[in-house]
Amino acid sequence: MDHSIVRIAEAFSHSRFTETYSYLMDDVRWNLVGDRRIAGREDVMDTCEHSAEYLAGVTTRFTKFKIVAGESSVVIASEAEYVDDDGQSSVVASCDIYDFSAGRLAEITSYTIELSEPV
Repeated sequence: MDHSIVRIAEAFSHSRFTETYSYLMDDVRWNLVGDRRIAGREDVMDTCEHSAEYLAGVTTRFTKFKIVAGESSVVIASEAEYVDDDGQSSVVASCDIYDFSAGRLAEITSYTIELSEPV
């Protein structure tokens, strides 16, 4: 197993997007299941930047973070609580599947659901 792909996936799942940009393939695809598909390095980076802007105004606390890694794929299952400046909170469970090719991120599939209470 290539431990660098684990570090890349972990950084992306922790929303440290800029650390991952140099590893994105030009034709990277990000499938936000039930929402939309994003194709291409620039569009993925733009989506990340919008997400980072939102996250800058909230406190994030991961309550679960499990990594399963193979030769060219990494799966991260997590649960996090997000609290905004007004004290409003939400709990989100997610599962992200990262597929790599030659050490570069080729595809991300993200399943996300807001929970009424932590699992």
